[in-house]
This record gives sequence, structure tokens and C-alpha cells, in this order.
Amino acid sequence: MFSENKKEKKMTEGPTSQNISQGTTLIGDLSSEGDFRIEGTVEGNVVTKGKVVVGKTGFIKGTLQGTDAYFEGKFSGKLTLSGTLTLKDSAVIEGEVSVAKLAVEPGAAFNVTCLMKGAVKEINSGQKSKTA
Repeated sequence: MFSENKKEKKMTEGPTSQNISQGTTLIGDLSSEGDFRIEGTVEGNVVTKGKVVVGKTGFIKGTLQGTDAYFEGKFSGKLTLSGTLTLKDSAVIEGEVSVAKLAVEPGAAFNVTCLMKGAVKEINSGQKSKTA
């Protein structure tokens, strides 16, 4: 009896995943704490702390700010991520991109101005540094 109530409570708390299905056009701004899967068209600004997945039929025209994004579809605009941008072979990305990490499959179209923001790794040539 008590365990059922706990399960129900867990399901309703916290961010959830939302879908924008194929054939749907959403014009306006989206703001969310959870994940998105987009198979339709979004024209506007998308801001989320979750992951954005754009399927093969999905298209975002505008801005996208978030942590991670996974593209099979299209994007046109300004994309800013604090995490990883993953592009599958069918992805078409145009505009300005600022990401920490980038993963691109052969075949993806990546026609952007790109800025990589992340931890700068020190290159060590194997030589010991002298200290005075």
C-alpha cells in the first residue's frame, strides 16, 4: 500500500520528457526543465536544462540553449550547449554553434560558425620543467 504511493509520487515529481510529433508546427518560445524529442517543426527559442533530441523529420528554426542535443534532423539559427552536440549522418545544421563537445558522423552537414567552450587541456611533450 505505502510502496504504491511512493511510486506515484516519484512519477509526478521532477522534469519529464515532452514530444513534439511529426506534422506539428510550434511557433513561439519553449522553456523546460525536462527533455524534448522533436519530430515536428519549432520556430522560436528553445531553452531547456534537459536533453533535446531532434528526429529525422524534426526542424528547429531559431535558438536552442541547453545541455546536450542529439540531431538527426535540421537546425537553423543559434545553438548554445554546455554539454555535447551529437550529429548523426542525416543531420543538417546551419548558423552559429557554441558547444563544449562535438560528435559528428560522416555525412552530416555542419555549415556553421563554431566556438568550442570547454576545459583547456595542457599539452605535455614529455619534458620535465625546470624549477628555480
